[in-house]
Amino acid sequence: MILVVGATGSLGGTIARGLAAQGRNVRILVRPGSNYQPLVKLGCQAVMGDLKEPASLRAACAGIDTIVTTAISVTRMPPDTIETVELAGYASLIDAARTAGVRHVIYTSALMGDTRSPIPFAAAKALTAERLQASGLTWTVLAPDAFMDVWLAMVVAAPALQGREVVYVGGGSRVHQFVHSKDVAAFAIACVDNPAALNRFIPIGGPAAISFRDAVATFERILGRPVPQRGVAPGGPVPGLPPTVLEMLAGFDAFDSRLDTAPLAAEFGVDLTSVEAWAEGLVPAAAS
Repeated sequence: MILVVGATGSLGGTIARGLAAQGRNVRILVRPGSNYQPLVKLGCQAVMGDLKEPASLRAACAGIDTIVTTAISVTRMPPDTIETVELAGYASLIDAARTAGVRHVIYTSALMGDTRSPIPFAAAKALTAERLQASGLTWTVLAPDAFMDVWLAMVVAAPALQGREVVYVGGGSRVHQFVHSKDVAAFAIACVDNPAALNRFIPIGGPAAISFRDAVATFERILGRPVPQRGVAPGGPVPGLPPTVLEMLAGFDAFDSRLDTAPLAAEFGVDLTSVEAWAEGLVPAAAS
């Protein structure tokens, strides 16, 4: 039995659906009021619980062989915070998994994760990865770069498609290996019952390193028109984006990330999505 934590989110939902489609026995940790019924219709077993409630985690882990976890607090409001979810919540999940004798935990961290990072989310991701690796459990840490269908969608695609100005933090020239969340899901699914994934840190990026400016240029080519753009200093406002997102965007402007994911993609059977292909898929949808 596989437990998916974060199954009502975009990434976790993709993973749960993919595992169910393979005929796997999938349990999903859900909260009252969340939209989990479509996953139940696909054959997933729902169990009520919360990362902030250790007793519920102990019940959810009973009889579980593998945990795949993607839950984050960034898009939520208190009492879901980095402290209660990414730190205390995951510490409780690791303890529950160890007590229940879970065989394998697949944790979705972040490529920018660093215990020394001034960005609380990045530091928490790294701390939890370290806690898992020191737990005595068999582990896999997936470390994806920024998701194109989240960060490029918010900062570039939405305003470009709506004819608005693209506003990013900083100069917009730092490059990252933006990766599609469905490709990260494919890696997670491929790690289940895979000896090659055991006790392994797996960095994941898209096929090319690009900047926010490069992404704007991509949409200009596809749309056939200029897209106005400008940068703001760290701490400056970006229309429609909350402070927690601005903090992350400031972090992206502090470094470049480059990695060759092609060998890992070939090893785990994942076809990586380019920003160009993703953007081309958005434009007809927006025009229809």
